[in-house]
Amino acid sequence: MSVTYTIVTIAAALWVGFSGVSLLRQADFVAKPLVEYGVPRALWPYLAVAKLAGAVGLLVGLLVPAIGVAAAIGLILYFLGAVVTVLRARSYRTVMFPVLYLVPVVAALALGALA
Repeated sequence: MSVTYTIVTIAAALWVGFSGVSLLRQADFVAKPLVEYGVPRALWPYLAVAKLAGAVGLLVGLLVPAIGVAAAIGLILYFLGAVVTVLRARSYRTVMFPVLYLVPVVAALALGALA
């Protein structure tokens, strides 16, 4: 396991975990866009838990690689879904936000495959 892989994975997990906690707390910078995109409030807790589970899975994946791979794939699908949601809402100016969460997870998965 490389130092780069470890650092990128921990950073990705912290980043995604921050996003999950922010959604659970319904922080304005997360809640307002979700309302604009038409995401039902009833789904917000499930989306937050999915992010938090993915973040934990990335960290566990440092010790059990199969769990890290599964977590990364799940998060990649999650954030691709977020990109589609933003595009369907025609909020092109904010499409970079889910991409900013997607890229480190993809990097962690790729670096893990190389390790």
